[in-house]
Parts: sequence; C-alpha cells; structure tokens
Amino acid sequence: MISTLQSRMLRGADGDPAPRLAYGADYNPEQWPRDVWEEDVRLMREAGVTVVSVGIFSWARIQPGPDIWDFGWLDEVMDLLHAGGIGVDLATATASPPPWLTTAHPEILPVTANGETLWPGARQHWRPTSPVFREHALRLVREIAGRYKDHPALVAWHVSNELGCHNIYDFSDDAARAFRLWLRARYGTLEALNHAWGTAFWSQRYSDWEQILPPRLAASHPNPTQQLDFKRFSSDALKDHLVAEREILREITPGVPVTTNFMVMGGTKGMNYPDWADETDFVSNDHYVHPGPQDRDELSFSANLVSGIAGGRPWFLMEHSTSAVNWQPVNVAKRPGDLARDSLLHVAHGADAVCFFQWRQSVAGAEKYHSAMVPHAGADSDLFRAVVDLGATLKTLAPVAGSEREAAAVGILYDWESWWAAEQDSHPTSLLDYRREALDWYSALLALGVRADLVTTRADLSRHQVLIAPVLHVVPAELAKDLTRYVEQGGHLVTTYFSGVVDENDHVWLGGYPGALRELLGIRVEEFGPLLAGESVELDDSTRGSLWTDQITLADGDTEVLAHYRSGVHAGRPAVTRRSTGDGSASYVSTRLGVDGLRSLLPRLLDPAGVSSELPPQARGPVELTVRRGPGGRFLFLVNRTDETVPVPGFDGEVLLGARDAEGSLVLGPREVAVLRRPAA
Repeated sequence: MISTLQSRMLRGADGDPAPRLAYGADYNPEQWPRDVWEEDVRLMREAGVTVVSVGIFSWARIQPGPDIWDFGWLDEVMDLLHAGGIGVDLATATASPPPWLTTAHPEILPVTANGETLWPGARQHWRPTSPVFREHALRLVREIAGRYKDHPALVAWHVSNELGCHNIYDFSDDAARAFRLWLRARYGTLEALNHAWGTAFWSQRYSDWEQILPPRLAASHPNPTQQLDFKRFSSDALKDHLVAEREILREITPGVPVTTNFMVMGGTKGMNYPDWADETDFVSNDHYVHPGPQDRDELSFSANLVSGIAGGRPWFLMEHSTSAVNWQPVNVAKRPGDLARDSLLHVAHGADAVCFFQWRQSVAGAEKYHSAMVPHAGADSDLFRAVVDLGATLKTLAPVAGSEREAAAVGILYDWESWWAAEQDSHPTSLLDYRREALDWYSALLALGVRADLVTTRADLSRHQVLIAPVLHVVPAELAKDLTRYVEQGGHLVTTYFSGVVDENDHVWLGGYPGALRELLGIRVEEFGPLLAGESVELDDSTRGSLWTDQITLADGDTEVLAHYRSGVHAGRPAVTRRSTGDGSASYVSTRLGVDGLRSLLPRLLDPAGVSSELPPQARGPVELTVRRGPGGRFLFLVNRTDETVPVPGFDGEVLLGARDAEGSLVLGPREVAVLRRPAA
C-alpha cells in the first residue's frame, strides 16, 4: 500500500503535494502543561518535523474509568498539530492497560514459565491471548477511530507499541487454551502432533488435547518441538492481536494506512516479522544502537534486514535515539555527527521516515534519562541544533522518497525459524549465536566494500548471484528443493556449520549431516565437533576457527577443498569446501571464522560469481555503499564507517549531499554521509 503511504504519510498534514522524507518523533503532550504545547509546535516547525506519533501510552488518560472518556485534551493536540502543518500517526493506545483495568481484571496479567505473575507498574502487562483484555482493547480502538476518522491531521494508525517487547511469552491458562487451539489448527489430530513432537521419547505421548501445556518450568529440558511450536504460537498470538485492531481501523477508516513498530535490532527474536509484514500497510521499525565493536555494522545490518522484510519497499523508522538511551548498563551519549549518520544509514537502506523517541525529554518516569529531540537543556543546545540540521538534510533528500532498494549481487539469508531452533537447549553447544554469525558475514562484506542484502526465505532468491545462508538449521524439503534449483540455475550458495540439520518439526534429517543439503554440498559429516569456549583451530589459509568443527568426508568427485584444518582433531581434513554444479556452486564453511577470517575467505567464495566491490580500492572497507532506485533516479548512499576523512575518486553523479575536492573526488569527512543521483537506466 505504498501509494497510500506516499499520499498521506509522506505528504503530511500541511497540504504540500510534493513527496518528501517524513521526520518526527513520539510526542507525549500529556506529560506536559498546556502552555508547553504551542512551543512544541513552534519548535517542530523550526526543526522541519512533518509527523509525530501521538497517544501511544495514553489509555489511562483517554479512558480514566470503565465508562469515562476524556478526549478533550487530545482533540486540542490534534488541532494544534494540524494548524502547524504536522501530520499525526495516531496510536491505538492499547500498549499498556490502565490501573483500573488490571485492578478489576487481574486475570489479564501475564504469567512467566515459573508461574510468577507480571504485575502492573511498568508497561505491556497484558496477555496476548486474554479475551478480557481483547474486549477492552478493541473497545478503545473503536472509540478512538470513530472520533478521529475525519480529522485532517490523521495520516496513519499506529497499532499498540512494540508488540511483544515485554510480553511475547505468556504461560498462563489463557495461553494454554489458545495454544491447544493453535495446535489443533496446525496438526488436525493428536496422532500428527505426537509424531511431530516425537512424544515416544520420555513417555510424553498425549491421549487428550487438554493434557497439552505451554513449555512451563520443567524438571529437565522441555520437548524441543513443543518449545519451537510455542515460539511459533506466541508470535502468531501477537500477530492475531495486530490483525484484530487493524480490522477495526480498516472498517472505520479504510483510506488510512495501518502500521505497528517492529523491533529488528539486537537480540529481539520472538516475533516473526517476515510473517507479520503483510499484515501492515507499510513496515515500521524501532532501532537503538548497542555499543560495541560492530555497533554501526549492526545498525546497517538491522536496517538492511527491515528492507528485506519489507520486500525492498520503503519503510518507516518509527524510533531511534538522538543520543543516549536509559536502559543499557552504561548509557553513552552519541558523538557529534552520529545523530545524522545513524539516521541517514536507515534512509540508505530504505527508510522514508526518520523518527525518534521522543520529541521532548521527560522530567519523570523510567525513561527520563533517554535522549530526545528537545533535551533537558532545551532548544539552546547542540543536540537540538543537530536535530534542526538533520531536518534540513532530509528536505534536501526529498527526491529519494518513494524509491526502493536496488538488489545487490549478494544476499544473506536470514531465517527466523532457524534462529529459534538453532539456539534451543540440549544441542551440541550452547555458545552458538545465530545473529552474530550472520552479522559477521555482513561485517566482512562491508570490510570488502561489497554490497549485500539481508533477505528472508519469502524473497526471490534468484535476484542474487551469491546467496549466503549462515546456520540455516531448519530446512524443510521444499526449501532444500528451492536451494538446489537456485544452484542448478547458476546461483552460488554458501552455507555453514549446523545447517540443513532438521526439518520443520525439528526432526533430524538422517544419513549424515548437513542433512537436507548433504547431496547439494557433496559432503558428509558423521559427528559434530563443537569447541570449548576459548578453544580454536588453525586452517591452512592462516585463518582461525572457533565454536565448531566438522569431520568432513567428500562424497562427490565434483567437490573441492578450499581450506583444510591445520590443527585440532580434524587436522588434515577439509574445513571449507565447494561443489560445482553446472554454472552454479554450493560451498560449506565448517567453523566460525569471525569477521577477519571471513574477510580473507570471501574473495574465493565470490570469485566464481564474478562479484567484487563497486567502490574504488581506497574506499573499500572505510565506506559503505547502498543503492536505492526510483522514478527520480538511482541514489547512491556512501557512508563513512571511520573517524578519518576518506576520498572516493572516480565516482560520478549529481551530488545531493556531500562535497567534492578541487580534483572532483567525492570527499567524506569522519562519519559523514554523501548521496549521489544517477539516471535510473
């Protein structure tokens, strides 16, 4: 529904028909006295703000009692924002139930696997499967939608907020009943469920549906397929709530797009966002930088993955931070230039809106030390001046609005079910980190200056000459056929240890590892060789592996060895292999090489596809290149990954952002971003 997004969200409420990149924040006027509101609108206009999200945590203010409604303050806020030319992404306010509701109905409160109740006092204290909560939440949605359906400030609906952030897994009796219904729909019969769950093991066979529970605290490892299905069910339960709210909004306001903010960042994995994406009119995401050696690589990785979830179409950055957050062990302020670079890196990967949490920094509450567009220091501050500068930059980049991500030669396959299953208990190692492995491959490609797209199994894999599938643990038969077809048609697949091992029921593919991919790869592994923490092995290409090794036997005459183990119990045996099939190939990396090792190996893996960097040699590594394409042209974003000045000679195009030196070379200052426009053809 991008046309709707373009017509409402990107044009805002001021009547300007020209497409633009939206800019704004969460706005919480109920935290402030009335005399601050007009100053807020004035400063928003100064900063170039075009949209704000309103009402996210306002349930208790809008509905102070079961049959009491107070919309007067919100009416005034909506009118003020519209008069200032600012659009409103209006929240349904269902994220956190008010005290009167939890007092009257404590049965809506979530329960942990240990049987402990999560009490009010923070946020998101509700069960996704509670019929009582659903009744009250949908009544609120209907009231809000009915009141503001014709308000000229309304440009989009914001369902709840960060669904599942704190309540993804609920083990209550409501959840148990809903889980059994979900299982009936998935399997049809108890016989099919018993087979899928392998209940012949440990005397777990079920003879009645009522015997089935969520994987609550148990004496030992709960059934692994039960755990995997509970993850699937929990994601679906929240998706069902999203759909329930959305249907009311579509009924009352069919022309207003509906979204909810995902959290594609860090270790947030409980919600299967590729499965949710089609339930929204446009994809939105929240992202916060986690300090560390790969912090901005992780930002790029997450933004790239959001684009993959959105199918390459434009998406909405609903939240990120102007500076420090409040919830990390040490909350470090951003350096000069980071606010702009972080924001524009999201735009580079497809964001058509840049928004922050929040507009004005709170004076009370759990997030009072979380940065905002207007800090505690006020508008006379370096931070607010940086906010104003970013608003001007986004106005300059208006031609980018509506353009889509251009497919890169390399795709990195990111699979939620493999993420869930590969990190479960009772496995060869508890040290495996699915996301870290995928991020290492991404960082290594960045270090080589090679563009790559994060894609899901729902994507058209044939768009990429090289497809990297790290730890693709869960491989149903159909996916194995798709990957085989990809290689047979000339694609180059790269996968790693612990891939192809199980099917969709978490049942091991028999005959040797890597199971479903064994014949495609032309190798056979009889037993895994996980390494202890701190242990490593050397390969004969001078790289070092950690975490994992495999005892590989070549099973096909077309399989070549790209690297052997030089040390460890598998010394002299293959460590990295490649099997050619027609014009395609399938490669296997049997150990964790880390960013440096992958940077060394990748040129050999990319070479059969003829893939290399599009950047000049001196910019490969220091500069990240991303490309968006639309009717207005082909937009090249060049992001300086370093704290040094980097020249980028020989790169032509109209400069929308950035500067050239006297010789005509594009020059990127520390942490700067440049944008070039070329013809779309």
